Amino acid sequence: MPSRSRQPPGWNVWSAHKAAPCVAARAMPAACWAFKGIPYAAPPVGPLRWCAPQPPSPWDGVRDALAFGAGCLSALENDQRPGPRDEDCLYLNVWTAAKHADEKRPVMVWIHGGGFQFGSSANPATDGGALAAKGVVVVSFNYRLGIFGFYAHPDLDTEAPSGNYGLQDQLMALRWVKANIAGFGGDPDNVTLFGESAGAMAVGILMASPLAHGLFHKAIGQSGAFWDGKHGPLQGFEEARARGLAFARQQGNGSIAALRSMPADRLNAAAPWSFRTSPVVTAFSPSIDHHVVPDVPARRFLRGEQMHIPLLAGWNAAEEVPFAPQSLPDQSAKAFVAAAAEMFGKERIADFLKVYPAATDVEAKASAAALNGDTVVGEQCWQWLRLHRREGRAPVYGYHFSYTSRYTPIASHVTDIPFVFGSLTPQQVIGSTTPPAEEDRALAQTMMSYWVNFAAHGDPNGSGLPPWPAYDENDVVQILGTKIKAHRNPQAARFRFLDSFRQDGILPMRWREVP
Repeated sequence: MPSRSRQPPGWNVWSAHKAAPCVAARAMPAACWAFKGIPYAAPPVGPLRWCAPQPPSPWDGVRDALAFGAGCLSALENDQRPGPRDEDCLYLNVWTAAKHADEKRPVMVWIHGGGFQFGSSANPATDGGALAAKGVVVVSFNYRLGIFGFYAHPDLDTEAPSGNYGLQDQLMALRWVKANIAGFGGDPDNVTLFGESAGAMAVGILMASPLAHGLFHKAIGQSGAFWDGKHGPLQGFEEARARGLAFARQQGNGSIAALRSMPADRLNAAAPWSFRTSPVVTAFSPSIDHHVVPDVPARRFLRGEQMHIPLLAGWNAAEEVPFAPQSLPDQSAKAFVAAAAEMFGKERIADFLKVYPAATDVEAKASAAALNGDTVVGEQCWQWLRLHRREGRAPVYGYHFSYTSRYTPIASHVTDIPFVFGSLTPQQVIGSTTPPAEEDRALAQTMMSYWVNFAAHGDPNGSGLPPWPAYDENDVVQILGTKIKAHRNPQAARFRFLDSFRQDGILPMRWREVP
């Protein structure tokens, strides 16, 4: 097939891109093709800094698609993750084992995590080859982070709604998929959006966004839901703009023109973030812009205003591990109880201690860790399942990932990702370098099959897999552990306590002041 020139990305893909073969994981004989570094939007630089993503420029001839595009600039202090980073970063990647463009395979679009502050689509753990070999087309992409992705300012609002450029990038990538994925053998009418941590938060936010309707048809959320938690809901409209104004004043000349002219590295260095604080309230992150995000996402779910599509979502047993610096004081039982009384109120402390006991210092430390994982991740995932099921208009499936082994000694935040992708890369977040064993590979095969089945049919069940019941009023979730079985939610009592503080779907704003 001859190459065509001056065509938009995705046109006649088999000849318009030079791709790399990707060999599937062990026990998967099929191979696939990886198309990396495809621009889905124009570089958001110069006058396009803090603008909605614009269409990419066409190119002449064959485009090299052998390497990932640069990742977006990271706001994480001393980020040691490898790979080039640049303000010019709006690139995506496609993995497909299709041999013909008309195969209409289910499509799975991955949104990476990182607190909306760091991360990229080039993470080896999220290589899409093994999933593609199971019959889906996999897409991953970068989106603007930190100050580049989520800066809000009244002067920017005179141009267009400001504050959620990173979410607009995600919508742009989904539009690219809708327009182009058929050329890679994918079905644009069968797209599953999935992500972990901030990626899962983005999935939940986009499900509640009117701008996303029709761009995806199923949703998977791993360890995230609404971008709320210990410090209350996501930023409001005025709060986000006040933060933007304060930042502009700190830079001397507070004009948008001056900020757009600042070198990207210097601007990025002026807005760092670390795990010591919650990015919900200390970093540039998603806010209610009355455009992409019209209201608090949980409230829109409560009112039934979300997309009514199949949902699979869950959380890990030890979500708290990376977020330990954000825990309530746990040096003693007395300190923990005092901090809990400040957060939840003295009148509720007896109820609190029933689910987060603190009779001893050791018990208090364990309860502080559990509370941290629940407030940062777990409870909102549970809310997502409950609120989406209320309407009864689409199937819902919940899970609790508790698997441990020598390869994964703690079921921490992010440890599920190498199983979902079948990559089984080192579990660096928990400091484990032990290679995977047969039992780890077996779980990866099972989880990949569940995820692919859901992407294909809206139901994770399939031949040879342990049955996974739909989520209902009995609060039964699939335990993804050393044994896979359906079981009542093991953290239900704790989640119900936290849920009692939500009013109209929203967690207390006063939690903003909790240390």
